[in-house]
Amino acid sequence: MAATSQERNLLAVIGDEDTVTGMLLAGIGNVSQNQKKNFLVVDAKTHIPVIEAAFEEFTQRKDIAILLINQHVAEKIRPMVDKYQEPFPALLEIPSKDHPYDPSKDSILKRVQKLFGE
Repeated sequence: MAATSQERNLLAVIGDEDTVTGMLLAGIGNVSQNQKKNFLVVDAKTHIPVIEAAFEEFTQRKDIAILLINQHVAEKIRPMVDKYQEPFPALLEIPSKDHPYDPSKDSILKRVQKLFGE
């Protein structure tokens, strides 16, 4: 059964320390009763399977409406990001302080451009 829009009330973020800290300071942080967080800090020591597991968990959760992921982190799991086609949670690739946004790498933007024939 699909989750209703009222049940999807959280943002989730997978990103570098600066991005996640900024989002937490903005108030998106949440730790559920069973100790599940809605964020993952990725650094040079974070293994790809950890990022993949967080991506899979966040895209399966019924309380998350939007998943924000730093574009340079999305590059590490690009096959999973490109394969993701669900409308909820919406997936948005965002820049970070040290890595500017590159529209040519954004799979969502590519799909939109293809849809409009660009």
